[in-house]
Amino acid sequence: MSSAPPPAIPTASSSGSAARIILVHGTGHGGWCWYRVTTLLRAAGHRVSALDLAASGADARRLRDVPTFADYTRPLLDALAALPDGERAVIVGHSFGGMSIALAAETFPEKVAAAVFVTAFLPDCANPRSHVIEKLAVADWMDSVMDAEHEPPSVFLGLEFIREKLYQLSPPEDYTLARSLARVSSYYVADQRAQPPFSEARYGKVRKVYVVCGQDLAMLEPFQRELIAGCGGVVEVREIPGADHMAMFSKPAELAAHLADVANTYA
Repeated sequence: MSSAPPPAIPTASSSGSAARIILVHGTGHGGWCWYRVTTLLRAAGHRVSALDLAASGADARRLRDVPTFADYTRPLLDALAALPDGERAVIVGHSFGGMSIALAAETFPEKVAAAVFVTAFLPDCANPRSHVIEKLAVADWMDSVMDAEHEPPSVFLGLEFIREKLYQLSPPEDYTLARSLARVSSYYVADQRAQPPFSEARYGKVRKVYVVCGQDLAMLEPFQRELIAGCGGVVEVREIPGADHMAMFSKPAELAAHLADVANTYA
């Protein structure tokens, strides 16, 4: 039986200039992980940036040069600060990237048309910022390496963990890419625990869209839905039933179609 054809990617809205979409990666990854989605969105006329956060992807800094979560997220904050007056972007965070787009929404709510969380951490306004990270129960980190003595505390996602928990439905060539490009990173738990909760007046007012990935073996679907239920301001919940944690690899056309539609709807 042949599989269903991939969905068409909605073209950029013809009512004005195309919306800007900023894509933010998760732990250990970089802007490279968005290459399939970026290609599809640009072909449909959307303006897309896939950032390397600090000490990630091709960014030359090492983790020890990036002591705080704000330092780590600085490339995204700088990108929003540089937007012309009156322009807003759709910011998309995958996995731990959800924390970065939350910080961006808190810092520049007037520059965010919508914040899209793709099987991502989704903090609320009632608990410490670290709360959603600390409540994720991963049964087995397998060959991942945690170093609590490093400054900041570091994590290197193991290659077997990546293959079995994150990329189990993704093309093998993308897993091979990850093997080559994955880097040491940090969850910055203590740093984020020390910060006040995100505010209702800023982060809380930004429109949020959550994309549930049904075959994610790292952030299981019940956990994703628990995050949604605990956070106000989620205006839409979208679903990609056959996506693993790396939806940009396992279901790139489906994810791109959702992002393009969100951009056309809210930007």
